[in-house]
Amino acid sequence: MATPHNSAEKGDIAKTVLMPGDPLRAKFIAENFLTDVKCFNEVRGMLGFTGKYQGKEVSVMGHGMGIPSIGIYTYELFNFYDVDNIIRVGSAGGLKEDVNVMDIVFAMGAHTDSNYGFQFGLPGTFCPTASYDLLEKAVNIAREKNVKFHVGNVLSSDAFYKKCNESELYKNMGALAVEMETVALYMNAAEAKKNALTILTISDHLFKAGELSAKERETGFTDMMEIALKTAIQL
Repeated sequence: MATPHNSAEKGDIAKTVLMPGDPLRAKFIAENFLTDVKCFNEVRGMLGFTGKYQGKEVSVMGHGMGIPSIGIYTYELFNFYDVDNIIRVGSAGGLKEDVNVMDIVFAMGAHTDSNYGFQFGLPGTFCPTASYDLLEKAVNIAREKNVKFHVGNVLSSDAFYKKCNESELYKNMGALAVEMETVALYMNAAEAKKNALTILTISDHLFKAGELSAKERETGFTDMMEIALKTAIQL
């Protein structure tokens, strides 16, 4: 049952899917962490793979950049392919002073400057959050790995290059980092009654020096990848 964006048939995709923005990061995860790997999607270059991690079936698929892109792919996975859990494994720009490049951030909730939530017709402001079961499992794994991590809210922004940058305002309200996708993932999960979690690695910082290259972002986030995979096999 292919869609305009995914050539997979039902049964090709596992119940739990890891989703990086970069499809080459999806390929890296599949080639370096999974066994018995099969590619289920190449449409628009958005690579998707299913394999096994420590004997359990797991899928990994890119979601592209921005709220509209992840909105499409996660909606289809939740609603057309019977996926139960999506774990975003992405990069983000640090906001808080104690958040540094290569730190891991677990997105407990997502602020946004996007109008993505308008489609749900809700009065007021809807605040989407992570699924606590996934968050708790992932945080416990991070503790066991003894990696530096933070848990809190992030800002999901519609624009990378902004004329009016409100990042400092969100930082002052406790946002740990800024990225471009989590709010759509969490809203889609809430509407579909499925589970979602965003795990981020800080690739740069908006208020102090430090920045990773594109290649480092593609292949250098192994702690985050392992935390997501170890979480996936507990589901």
